[in-house]
Amino acid sequence: MQTKDGMNYAPQGKPNPVVAKGEFAFAAIALDHGHIYGMCNGLIEAGADLVAVYDPDPAKVEAFVKKFPQAKAASSEAEILNDPSIKLIAGAAVPSERCALGLRAMDHGKDYFTDKTPFTTLEQVEQARAKAKETGKKYMVYYSERLHVESAVFAGQLIEQGAIGRVVQVIGFGPHRLNAPSRPEWFFQHEKYGGILCDIGSHQIEQFLFFTGAKDAQVLHSKIANYNNKDYPELEDFGDATLVADNGATNYFRVDWLTPDGLGTWGDGRMTILGTEGYIEIRKYIDIARDPKGDHLYLVNKEGEKHYSLKGQVGYPFFGQLILDCINRTENAMTQEHAFKAGELCIKAQMQAVRVE
Repeated sequence: MQTKDGMNYAPQGKPNPVVAKGEFAFAAIALDHGHIYGMCNGLIEAGADLVAVYDPDPAKVEAFVKKFPQAKAASSEAEILNDPSIKLIAGAAVPSERCALGLRAMDHGKDYFTDKTPFTTLEQVEQARAKAKETGKKYMVYYSERLHVESAVFAGQLIEQGAIGRVVQVIGFGPHRLNAPSRPEWFFQHEKYGGILCDIGSHQIEQFLFFTGAKDAQVLHSKIANYNNKDYPELEDFGDATLVADNGATNYFRVDWLTPDGLGTWGDGRMTILGTEGYIEIRKYIDIARDPKGDHLYLVNKEGEKHYSLKGQVGYPFFGQLILDCINRTENAMTQEHAFKAGELCIKAQMQAVRVE
């Protein structure tokens, strides 16, 4: 697994199928971001059959089929959309194009699973909300920094069990390594990637809503800057925001593209979750200068202090839940409104951000 470059970070877990072979077919369309590999890994491990792929770039398709030889290279997007046997479309399009692909998939009777960020404008959010209501199809989002991180999954389980009482604050740090020469052109075009708070900030807001159980939140303050990448004037390499949820919980998060070369992974993602009866700290991808493996969780509550090393211990239940949700029309993996609300709030944080010069 690629650990130096977040764009190609594709976690692999243990197979844990929830359906029999041939029961749930899906296809990949739009291979613009490397997260598509992690999305497909997760679905395949949960028992889904990857049957087809399409992207207008033959080189991207060739690389994808080398990794997933079971996927037939389709001649067009329409070939996949018109195939009634395919139940779900997984896509990692350019961010500004993700909504349009989702609308086309839903219009063809398919559920949609997109890379984050799911939208770049509030108009897209409303279009997707209306289409989900009209078609009854799902518009699910790969918020990978929670869904594909075992320590974050375990944190959710601890909170559900009441290990730290009521969650009152979440502090998140989402640094990423830029690796500018390896990035596609769209990555540096603001209209296409949506801004740093809209893009990688979406992970942070989604986790805040999830860990606090909030349905909505208000962005109190947000900031953006380009401190160290003047060669890319439309890039923002720093952003932060403060939110308060409808249930009174608060959030501060910082995201950046300033990870130093000496770090042993692509970003030192961390999160501290404060409850009325304890707190949790997650060190997602590395425990610096101590353990190059990630998925460390620290719990402090009335019973004492505890450290959990969770790599390979928890799994990724979201993907199996998503497949079963698509089959049974349930909402166990993630509610539709939760997916939309996180996408909406990260756009609002981006829109009202103060630019720091």
